[in-house]
Amino acid sequence: MLLSQFQYKQWSDQRMLDAVQQINQIEFAEQYAFICQQLNHMIIVEDLFRARLLQQHQPHPKTNSAIVPLFEQLAPRLIQSDQDYLLYIQNTSPSQFDQPIHFTFTDQKKGSMQIKEILFHIINHGSYHRGSIARALDQAGIIHPADSYTMFLHVTQEKRREWTIE
Repeated sequence: MLLSQFQYKQWSDQRMLDAVQQINQIEFAEQYAFICQQLNHMIIVEDLFRARLLQQHQPHPKTNSAIVPLFEQLAPRLIQSDQDYLLYIQNTSPSQFDQPIHFTFTDQKKGSMQIKEILFHIINHGSYHRGSIARALDQAGIIHPADSYTMFLHVTQEKRREWTIE
């Protein structure tokens, strides 16, 4: 199930990035800046939790940064993050998903989550912020892409629509 959820995240993130590229950055500068800030935050949080999963040094001091990178820098980072999480899941045995990870949050409070809980958080966190970005896209006159899990399943597995009542 985790593999499918991260394939969904990758699919929906790409649809969102494609939509963001359509924004008139001058006319809708406020919405565009908000979207970049949201993307930056998403990536930083994904970086932080990936480092925790891999027992690496915390790569960021906070969950956002004072300077927000350009969209052209953020988009490939999000794409790479999705690929990294997919690779992590593929290389992790099912028995490891219940393993606890102990870490320190950026506010210096201690935390502990099972690997599967961290992965769920990444899926949930991404969905939440894609929703915020969808609102900004709407404000900028760009139709935000539908990105439900049910749509993903039926677009990527067309045979799901081929059934009859017996």
